[in-house]
Amino acid sequence: MVRDDMPEATADVLALESQVCFALSVASRSVVAAYRPVLEPLGLSHPQYLVMLALWGSRSLSLRELSEQLRLEPATLSPLVKRLEAAGLVARTRRTDDERVLDITLTTQGSRLREQALAVPAEMMDRLGLDRSELEQLHRLMTRLIATVDRAAE
Repeated sequence: MVRDDMPEATADVLALESQVCFALSVASRSVVAAYRPVLEPLGLSHPQYLVMLALWGSRSLSLRELSEQLRLEPATLSPLVKRLEAAGLVARTRRTDDERVLDITLTTQGSRLREQALAVPAEMMDRLGLDRSELEQLHRLMTRLIATVDRAAE
């Protein structure tokens, strides 16, 4: 713990509350939990909402493309898509020219759900207590962090 009377140079670099990984982990869980009551009326979990956001931007994606966009393994994504299909929001079809490719397409009901979802960003801004410029700044920093980590992993 960093105390006010302790020079910064002698602060414990391993203090839990000083760790970026800890702050990111807690923030992630907290933000996802804040989404829960907002997404509940839409009938979506947070991971399902992310799938729908990707599809609302493209209308149709292969499972592989969706997996890459969301940075989820196909094995993790597949059950999410199956639940969205069971809810009537998406359709899964195999390509006739390549049976290995599974296309995920919005249904009419899935497309219509987008209208209801338009209220989610403003509601989340209120719940998170951040204004648009703060959220944009946070998004830029997180995007930069992701890119940096990706480059380091290459």
